[in-house]
Amino acid sequence: MARRTAVAWAALGPLLWGCALALQGGMLYPRESPSRERKELDGLWSFRADFSHNRRRGFEEQWYRRPLRESGPTLDMPVPSSFNDISQDWRLWDFVGWVWYEREVILPERWTQDLSTRVVLRIGSAHAYAIVWVNGVDTLEHEGGYLPFEADISNLVQVGPLSSQLRITIAINNTLTPTTLPPGTIQYLTDTSKYPKGYFVQNTYFDFFNYAGLQRSVLLYTTPTAYIDDITVTTSVEHDSGLVNYQISVKGSNLFELEVRLLDAENKLVANGTGTQGQLKVPGARLWWPYLMHERPAYLYSLEVRLTAQMSLGPVSDFYTLPVGIRTVAVTESQFLINGKPFYFHGVNKHEDADIRGKGFDWPLLVKDFNLLRWLGANAFRTSHYPYAEEVLQMCDRYGIVVIDECPGVGLALPQFFNNVSLQNHMRVMEEVVRRDKNHPAVVMWSVANEPASHLESAGYYLKMVITHTKALDPSRPVTFVTNSNYAADKGAPYVDVICLNSYYSWYHDYGHLELIQQQLTTQFESWYKTYQKPIIQSEYGAETIVGFHQVSGVELSVCVFSRGRDVTHLPRPALRPRHCSPHFSFGLSSRCLIHVRLGPLCLVLRGGLLTGFVSRQPPITCAQVVFLTNPNLYLFAFETGSFFVTKARVWWCDHCSLQP
Repeated sequence: MARRTAVAWAALGPLLWGCALALQGGMLYPRESPSRERKELDGLWSFRADFSHNRRRGFEEQWYRRPLRESGPTLDMPVPSSFNDISQDWRLWDFVGWVWYEREVILPERWTQDLSTRVVLRIGSAHAYAIVWVNGVDTLEHEGGYLPFEADISNLVQVGPLSSQLRITIAINNTLTPTTLPPGTIQYLTDTSKYPKGYFVQNTYFDFFNYAGLQRSVLLYTTPTAYIDDITVTTSVEHDSGLVNYQISVKGSNLFELEVRLLDAENKLVANGTGTQGQLKVPGARLWWPYLMHERPAYLYSLEVRLTAQMSLGPVSDFYTLPVGIRTVAVTESQFLINGKPFYFHGVNKHEDADIRGKGFDWPLLVKDFNLLRWLGANAFRTSHYPYAEEVLQMCDRYGIVVIDECPGVGLALPQFFNNVSLQNHMRVMEEVVRRDKNHPAVVMWSVANEPASHLESAGYYLKMVITHTKALDPSRPVTFVTNSNYAADKGAPYVDVICLNSYYSWYHDYGHLELIQQQLTTQFESWYKTYQKPIIQSEYGAETIVGFHQVSGVELSVCVFSRGRDVTHLPRPALRPRHCSPHFSFGLSSRCLIHVRLGPLCLVLRGGLLTGFVSRQPPITCAQVVFLTNPNLYLFAFETGSFFVTKARVWWCDHCSLQP
């Protein structure tokens, strides 16, 4: 029965796309082609925070009407980056309110003189509410960070001999309210004996920093005036043939022809078609497989679309190439299937946080992260707790890393957050997520929230509506949210396709009693599965990692061992050399396998750099056997960054411990 359900899911998903809820307008990633050009606006922008009492001085003085430097001092602000950690002005670190960005640009002459060229301004992300002016003209507004938005500015740049000079002004407000996503509250502290007049704080209900600013690339790109607006691709498998179903929307002309070609990785034509929708059949198709699931994972084809439109000034052509991975996704009562094979999520939850740049997109960091993922043997991650940059998903497609794509529905902790305005906003955000990410083969499931207060009756209705809406947008993928509620109280769980659980046994309760984890975890899984008969993912678990310890191979540690108050041995600086191991699905990139540092008659046991136990010398211990082994003596391990006390199966960490007995 379960197998038939999976087959039906895999077969019907692509067909149901024809019945999917229509999205208004496309959001294709800006790619260069014979008909399209890009101009990156990354680099230094002029920046100013509005520190006025009401944060409205910029609007009152109309800073957007003339260059920002003429209305006061500015800072150099790199884009992309978060503004919080760039300056030495401490007020910017936790600033709440409006900040202003400005960049002056010179456009290529052809862009401003050729009326058959369309010029588009695209902002990759502006957290959280943005207003955009071009040459002082109000052009675009967008609510919500983490997702791109754009506007056709052709009529502003094709207006005369000076139109090649462009001044782009962007005002961004990072305030979180009960109706934003993520939500927050503003608390005014009115005790004048303690706080100055008008003093307020931003309350958030999530455990990461609310970085803000232009955190992804800003760019200009061109298309012809008749252009390919959107492409939707779904895939399926029939015997040994791959089926690629496509839908294409065109804007700017009603008289046009479309040619569609599918090329393999060697640039050889494998199928072709015409028209705005159709199906391409690929005999002997190479499927897109996750990393470590196939000898050649992440195989990508290229879908080339050519538009020829008849315009008043003659024919116009537009070209767009979309990477395509042929794969199927299905869910049974107990399994998650990719290409009909059971898939086990070995991976992590990531964040886009980094030193100095905050959530600013950075290619070196991204490539390093993917090298770490492959080094760990990871095959998946969740975009906790917001959609990541488009380039991240492109890397996932290329590397075979499976993605649970999560919207910014985090911190839904209070009853007032589940209101009708929030619901409409949440559904709109899911539309933007699906519109942007629908064609990535790496994306196998949508997550609409992380740890909402799903025990509330109002949350049950709210989550039902968001999940139903998301399934209507994309019938080809399962939908989930990540819960930390009790199985018997959760009002949203009946509507998901996969149960995702966050549980921190021996961390938030029964502190330090690791001996209870196995029993409590078993009870959790059995209760959830008995109630819902759905696949389960342990989407987060703890405990926390060692503060300041974020190293990989080749890290040297100075170690001294003390037993019953006397120095037992002094040792050289042993080097940690982690093996290639498979990770659990947890925060951080911590390995599950062991590293042994031999200490004379004793052995310090670590997992991916984390202290796991202290045992006597003996044959290698398997991963499953080692869980904070008890030792009756007190030992002090002095590392370069601090010290461990280990006794009675518990660990204490201190940053400035004395090494004296």
